Amino acid sequence: MAHGKISLMEESWKILEEYHIDEDLGFALPNPLEELPGDYDAWIFIAKNLPELIENGQLRAEVEKIPMLSIDDLQGHKSQRLAHLVLGYITMAYVWDRGDGDVRKVLPSNIAIPYCKLSEKLGLPPILVYADCVLANWKKKDPSGNMDILFSFPGGDCSKGFFLVSLLVEIAASPAIKAIPIILSAMKRQDQDSLQKALLDVVFSLKEALTVFQEIHEYVDPKLFFNVLRIYLSGWKGNPQLSEGLLYEGVWDTPKKFAGGSAAQSSIFQSLDILLGIEQIAGGGSAAEFLQEMRTYMPPAHQNFLRFLESGPSVREFIVSKGGAGLQETFNQCVEALVSLRNYHLQIVTKYILIPASQKPRENDTAEETTGQESRGTGGTDLMNFLKTVRNTTKKSFLKDR
Repeated sequence: MAHGKISLMEESWKILEEYHIDEDLGFALPNPLEELPGDYDAWIFIAKNLPELIENGQLRAEVEKIPMLSIDDLQGHKSQRLAHLVLGYITMAYVWDRGDGDVRKVLPSNIAIPYCKLSEKLGLPPILVYADCVLANWKKKDPSGNMDILFSFPGGDCSKGFFLVSLLVEIAASPAIKAIPIILSAMKRQDQDSLQKALLDVVFSLKEALTVFQEIHEYVDPKLFFNVLRIYLSGWKGNPQLSEGLLYEGVWDTPKKFAGGSAAQSSIFQSLDILLGIEQIAGGGSAAEFLQEMRTYMPPAHQNFLRFLESGPSVREFIVSKGGAGLQETFNQCVEALVSLRNYHLQIVTKYILIPASQKPRENDTAEETTGQESRGTGGTDLMNFLKTVRNTTKKSFLKDR
């Protein structure tokens, strides 16, 4: 029996390792690097001093002075992820600068060429993504485990609060991901007790994630988020200020459109939708298309994990055909926990986006566009409709009548 448990743990660990999922942190990058090799000091200097450079009106001139650097000396995944984060920050700052509507539509070749080469190597788009600013943008500040972010945008501690709360939600939900190989193994062995226990782990971790999510009120000011930070997370897809996209000089002859950072780029919730048979993608429609597109903004190993889950057995069908009332109730608790998180996300969007948008002075059309289409998400979606669709699809996934 003990040997069986050890081999099951080994099998679970191998699955997590194959898809770059950390046992303690889930999809977050464990212990990100904080420094690049000395040749890249010019990149790091700008990333570390972004708010001051923007405030002093020096950011764009400093970026344009950076020498063309090769990415060949960026050895190892963590070094490359740090460089992608740094170049993402520099790109967002260069495009949006003070966030006052003075937008640059061309990214200079000294940034565009290394950024696009590095993006291709990592399998990520050349824009700041969730995997950069949340999953790889953190450090332990002291031995007791207090955390900080590596780089900030203007807006004081707003970026720190927003990115760290997002990261801590990921970490709180990570036991649910750790439970997935156990769930798959339990179905394979027809072990309903182990399956129920693992599903209860999912429920508990999602409740923990909701508790952590509530800390956003303490650390993120709605006006600062809406009027400052949100600008720097906005992309150039579905954004009237860059309606044709951004031209990456020296890389492509025509502008390219990429969506800004979005919670939809988190692999956690798409993983759980697939696991529980919540058909966000299969149903079609604009929400499904957006979720499918957001997968291409995730690290390739995490995209592969979603495909692995899609190719696996259905938990829902197993419970419907073989599970008793207790197992069905536990499954419904998983769905309920996801619904609760998604309901809460809607409340957050109301407080941090819709209410500040309604309070914004409306002098003219140009001012109205400065944050990219006001009540749209940084990923370019009609945010409330998208989130309500995702929530309602989740609600339809309970087993039996409720």
